[in-house]
Amino acid sequence: MSASETEYLTQLGQRAKAASFILASLSAKQKSALLTEISHQLGKRKDDILQANAQDVANAKANGLTDAMIDRLMLDEGRLAGVIADIDNVIALADPVGNESESRVLDNGLRLTRRSVPLGVVGVIYEARPNVTVDIAVLALKTGNAVILRGGKETITSNKVLSEVIRSALAIQKLPQDAVQLIDSPDRSIVSGLLRLDKYIDMIIPRGGQNLQRLCAEQSSIPVILGGIGICHLFVDKHADLVRAIDVITNAKVQRPTVCNALDTLLVHQDVAAAFVPNIASHLHTLGVRFHACDKAAGHLDGLSFDVTAAHDESFSTEWLSLTLGIKVVSDIDVAVEHIRQYSSGHSEAILTDDIHAAAHFMNQVDSAAVYVNASTRFTDGSQFGLGAEVAVSTQKLHARGPMALDALTTYKWLAWGDYTSRS
Repeated sequence: MSASETEYLTQLGQRAKAASFILASLSAKQKSALLTEISHQLGKRKDDILQANAQDVANAKANGLTDAMIDRLMLDEGRLAGVIADIDNVIALADPVGNESESRVLDNGLRLTRRSVPLGVVGVIYEARPNVTVDIAVLALKTGNAVILRGGKETITSNKVLSEVIRSALAIQKLPQDAVQLIDSPDRSIVSGLLRLDKYIDMIIPRGGQNLQRLCAEQSSIPVILGGIGICHLFVDKHADLVRAIDVITNAKVQRPTVCNALDTLLVHQDVAAAFVPNIASHLHTLGVRFHACDKAAGHLDGLSFDVTAAHDESFSTEWLSLTLGIKVVSDIDVAVEHIRQYSSGHSEAILTDDIHAAAHFMNQVDSAAVYVNASTRFTDGSQFGLGAEVAVSTQKLHARGPMALDALTTYKWLAWGDYTSRS
């Protein structure tokens, strides 16, 4: 990294840290007024935002980006309206900052309390999702944090306009614009430098593919929240309602296949495989789904009017992000659990069953951020969980797990009150 890049990042960090001190002292009312202003400005600048995004989409198509990537970066009127609506949801949520718990008087006379406080400065590195620019900024500001954003080069035009709009709202509210800063350089060395800015940044959140996650885990001197990679499984138990199962599986796979909580591998109990595998595959095939099937599953698909690719370890280790589905027939629930343990990214898993004992066993044995009984994996989402817009979906166990929202952007400090008390 050049000296000029180092100086640029240092100034970025210094400004963010200074802004964070001001944000930390804002009242809940002031923060709500700020978010309301951001919502208003986004609506006011709707045409500019959509025009910028259309340019990014056109460039992405010209550069041969995948359909999955293009879907992630696209903002239309409906999606932008959803982003703005999520701001209202966040405004309505209780502000966790300042909450006090574990208040007690100790034997030594100290009155001790634990208070929630902002983290300080959050760095977020993400790819191809301009809505993240708004979601992250709003959640950070709601919790009194400054944020440094580094989006992908494929969304640079959209992100510039979105960050300008947010910064204008900060200025209107007479708050430091540097509470939200966007790195608009596509140079990858900037990312490496950002990951070492531990003097100013308190947490790094990467939202992107496996390569980005690995880069951050290996190079960062700042605590990193890993997640966002979903190799999600759904197990059809022998006691499942095979008619109602079709709609759930269809929702998990087809509703929006390019997101991290979409279904990647379908596991089917061998006792129902002969009847169910051809039915579900035929139904999904009409919706454009392609299949990678184990030998047993492929045997049940012989004679159907579509091709099936033989599944292997790489198939089951892939987050498809497309209309592709792995299918494997398993002998029992424990084999299903073992497969999930081997291949899951720890994101979301589900079982379809009317056997309460099988459901309890599955939920106890599967150690992922979200585990479902008789429901689609598509629910692993901050808004669906009632948390408002989410920062990310964490697949690690510290310090947050699953959909991350307001509480995940706070830490705490201990407050101790004495009466000129000395330790004996």
